Amino acid sequence: MSSCLMLVSPSSNRVYQQAAPQLAAAELAVTTTPSIIAEQVSVAGVDYLAFDAEPDALTGLGGQSSAMALFERTGDLLRPVELVRHEAMDSDLLTIPKYQGKTNELFTRLLLHVTTSQVRTGRAQLSVLDPLAGRGTTLLAAWTSGMNAYGVEVDEHSFEQFAAYLKGYLRRKRLKHSADISPVRREGRMIGRRFDAEVRPAETTHGHPGLPGAPELGLTFFTGDTADSGRLFGKKKFDAIVTDAPYGVVHGSARRGSSRQHTATAKQLDRSPAELLVRAVPVWASLLRPGGALGVSWNTYGLTHDEFAAICTDAGLQVCQQGSWLGFAHRVDSSIKRDILVALAPGQPD
Repeated sequence: MSSCLMLVSPSSNRVYQQAAPQLAAAELAVTTTPSIIAEQVSVAGVDYLAFDAEPDALTGLGGQSSAMALFERTGDLLRPVELVRHEAMDSDLLTIPKYQGKTNELFTRLLLHVTTSQVRTGRAQLSVLDPLAGRGTTLLAAWTSGMNAYGVEVDEHSFEQFAAYLKGYLRRKRLKHSADISPVRREGRMIGRRFDAEVRPAETTHGHPGLPGAPELGLTFFTGDTADSGRLFGKKKFDAIVTDAPYGVVHGSARRGSSRQHTATAKQLDRSPAELLVRAVPVWASLLRPGGALGVSWNTYGLTHDEFAAICTDAGLQVCQQGSWLGFAHRVDSSIKRDILVALAPGQPD
């Protein structure tokens, strides 16, 4: 066994910075086999996560969302251990966008990682859906990790901002790509729009090797209500559904019966996540492949963990709620206590 110290990436958000070691420890525990149990320690005035692991296990820790550096500890000496990060896209794809209400990208990567670590669909390249996509942070995180990305968002302005950003980014990077917006019609009527993009990843990211033999990345983003996700995507199924539910403060969700043009105004927003999740989770569950996983973060002040777990169980999903899975709850501000729930679709891979 190796005695290790992991340095956690700093965050510009002070509150998130305080919660980061706890979240990193929970992420380590649920994404490693055998489970790595870490504790926070201070060495020469610097905080680390300390844990013991087999040497072979260390090579797989590059996917940890907040791992900045890893060291093997021998007495008073620290030997650097390379964190192998196979990213299909440069990380600035995810970090450049800045806007009010944006979820911390470190947290988005954590949510994506803990969810996809539980996927058992047997597919080499995963397809990830964010049915409450907002400005697309989860979609960008999925592309960075070499996954195909899909989204649904009721707010047309967020959809337009995402499409404009991604088009500009791909042009600036001079990557071979296509990116187009087209109307969506059902029964002869236009019901929204879709943005489709494909890119061939560069062979290197930030001067380091990218994903070996990485295939092209695809993205499809619809305007529309999340409850209509099944109708928008038809027969398509996903390996993972990853989303950050409305917190009831800055974010909101469209109520049933909102405008057919899928616009969202302040009067149309449902400030509680409970009603949204009750009607949306069964739809999301139906879109998962057998062996797929649903990962959701939400504000527990509007819906308790047990209540949300019951919603997922009623939809036929198996909730991960033992041990370190209970270690993700953390304070965001005085009105938001955020938690993560991951639930699995039963059945064998196709």
